[in-house]
Amino acid sequence: MTDPNRVLIFDTTLRDGEQSPGATMSHSEKLDIAEMLDEMGVDVIEAGFPIASEGDFAAVSEIATRAKNSVICGLARAQIPDIDRCWEAVKHAQKPRIHTFIGTSPLHRAIPNLDMDQMAERIHQTVTHARNLCDNVQWSAMDATRTEHDYLCRVVEIAIKAGATTINIPDTVGYTAPRESAALIRMLLERVPGADTVVFATHCHNDLGMATANSLAAVEAGARQVECTINGLGERAGNTALEEVVMALKVRHDIMPYTTGIDTTRIMALSRRVSQASGFLVQPNKAVVGKNAFLHESGIHQDGVLKNVETFEIMRPADIGLNEANIAMGKHSGRAALRAKLKDLGYELGDNQLKDVFIRFKALADRKKEVYDDDLVALVQDAATNTEDDYLQVKHLRVVCGSDGQSADLILLVGGEEKAVHATGDGPVDACFNAVKTIWPHRARLQLYQVHAVTEGTDAQATVSVRMEEEGRIATGQASDTDTILASVKAYVGALNRLKVRRDMVGEGADAKQVSMYSH
Repeated sequence: MTDPNRVLIFDTTLRDGEQSPGATMSHSEKLDIAEMLDEMGVDVIEAGFPIASEGDFAAVSEIATRAKNSVICGLARAQIPDIDRCWEAVKHAQKPRIHTFIGTSPLHRAIPNLDMDQMAERIHQTVTHARNLCDNVQWSAMDATRTEHDYLCRVVEIAIKAGATTINIPDTVGYTAPRESAALIRMLLERVPGADTVVFATHCHNDLGMATANSLAAVEAGARQVECTINGLGERAGNTALEEVVMALKVRHDIMPYTTGIDTTRIMALSRRVSQASGFLVQPNKAVVGKNAFLHESGIHQDGVLKNVETFEIMRPADIGLNEANIAMGKHSGRAALRAKLKDLGYELGDNQLKDVFIRFKALADRKKEVYDDDLVALVQDAATNTEDDYLQVKHLRVVCGSDGQSADLILLVGGEEKAVHATGDGPVDACFNAVKTIWPHRARLQLYQVHAVTEGTDAQATVSVRMEEEGRIATGQASDTDTILASVKAYVGALNRLKVRRDMVGEGADAKQVSMYSH
């Protein structure tokens, strides 16, 4: 931090992002995303919450041993066992960090029933313990923006004296406005002894849609670390989006002369990978990475862009890793062309993966006149989320629908064994879901069913997303096909597979939310 204009990017997609209901990622997905973040130039990767589960501990530990560039951070509550477990997970990283936190506002002090002095002592003890283990310690005052200023100054000073090297000031509930965010950072820098010896960080939630604005305001006021996630993923309305902060700093360098080490050309590939792993689709009008971010429909806009692209675009598709031209592929395209096209889109597949996607591509090309970039992305994501290793697999589906009623004939592989059923329902999708439930009885409740057309036209692929809840566990499923009903069943079965994996990991009747309530 010798450069006063350098802003550190702290990515918490694998920790705070995964706490989005239904966004649980597999071990391999976490490793893939961490590797991409590391290569992208992210300064700090918060890899998880090691004490939350054995799976979280294993993921943080392996990410720590694999990382080549980034600081690898684990989260810990202000409790000695949490901090020890965190250290065990990150200690083999080339650059480890312990991140410990506690809620400092009146509302949060009431949860552990600590008065101001007791909490101050807890902060001193836990930060001191963390610093004795690791020379890179971050401390966060959860709900800092609703904490009394005098008390916030007091505990920040205690954390600095105890050895914290980064002080994070979270807007935990997304309540703050930009001018308040900036004023809070300025106040701490001016009033707290030793503030000039540490890095101040900002962590903003998006409940009122101001997370990115609040983060940038904090940077202008002197914060030098921004905590964010890919696609803005996170609890409730999400977090500051990494892509928004980085591109804002790049585009408006005239008024915000700050630098980052981020390779922006990797943004789109990461956005798609996180969307695939989490099951959360990126809305079309999402800033920077949304499908419509570089599309123009208005005649005036189209005419202006054709004459000078800067007329209506403040950044270029290539800046985030998109192709300048959306060249369609067809049924005569070969495997080499597909591999090259996927590489342009940010996907480098192994031979077996490419073989599977190529078969799907050829089948799709026979059904469609043109196969576009978004179609290919959907194919890769579908191949990754619906595999031959799944316990439940759709083998055959036949649906009859019309004014006389709806029915479904389904053959499902259950642990490799074929099971067939005929079911009816209030509609074709309901009939199919009833068929699945007949073969595989479950208590999961469908919370969300969403259909999204990948491209335009009657032959467009549909991507279907479902979210299901079972005993506090939430899982998502996603599948793509030109047959919307088939995609619906695959997505439904995919969510059931995820619920089964989670149930097997934590056991029947376990409290799936026992640690997720602790975040900042």
